[in-house]
Amino acid sequence: MRLNRRSLPVAVAGIAISVVVLCGATFAAEPLDANETPVQRDARMAWWREARFGMFIHWGVYSVAAGEWNGQEVPGIGEWIMYHGKIPVPEYETLAPKFNPVNFDAAKWVSLAKRAGMKYIVITSKHHDGFCMFDSALTTYDIVDATPFRRDPLKELSEECQKQGIRLCFYHSILDWHHPDFRPDRMDQYISHLKGQLRELLSNYCPIGVL
Repeated sequence: MRLNRRSLPVAVAGIAISVVVLCGATFAAEPLDANETPVQRDARMAWWREARFGMFIHWGVYSVAAGEWNGQEVPGIGEWIMYHGKIPVPEYETLAPKFNPVNFDAAKWVSLAKRAGMKYIVITSKHHDGFCMFDSALTTYDIVDATPFRRDPLKELSEECQKQGIRLCFYHSILDWHHPDFRPDRMDQYISHLKGQLRELLSNYCPIGVL
C-alpha cells in the first residue's frame, strides 16, 4: 500500500511511506560467506521469514519539491523528479538548503511502526538523486553538511530502533545522478565510492537487518 502525499498528516507530508507485507517464502539471497551452510543460512534468515510486516520510507530532498518544479507538476513518483523533470544537477542542488525537517522525531516514527505490529523499517539512505540521508565522510552532499537541519536522522533511527526492538534496514541506490564518476568511463571510481558508503552504513549504524 502506498499513501500519496495528500493523504498524509502534515507531520509526514512529502514522505512516501509504503507498508510492506511479506508472505510465504522469503526472497532468495546469496550467502554472506561462501562457506555458509544451509543450516547457518536458515538461522540467519529466520528473523526475516518471521517478520512479514514492515515499513518502507522514501525520504530525501525531493520531499521539498513535492512533485513540482518551477510551478509545474512533474509526472511520476516524487523521488524520481530529477530524472522525469530533466533537472540539471546545479538546479537540483538548490533543494538542499531548503530541506529542514525540524519536526522529525525518530522515537515517534519507530513507536508508530511498533504499535502497528511492524518488525522492521526500511529507509532510503541514498536514492538515485545521490543525496545522502546520513552523515557520510565521503561527500558533503548529505543531510548533515548540505542542509540547515545538520542532524543525522539515520543515526537517530538506528538508536531508537535498538531501544524499541525494531530492525532498521537501508535502501541504498546503486544509481547516482549527482556523482561525477557515475558514467561508463569512470565506473571503477564510482564503485569504489559506492563501496565506501556501504562500509560507512555497515560500520556506523549497526545492527542492520537488510541492505
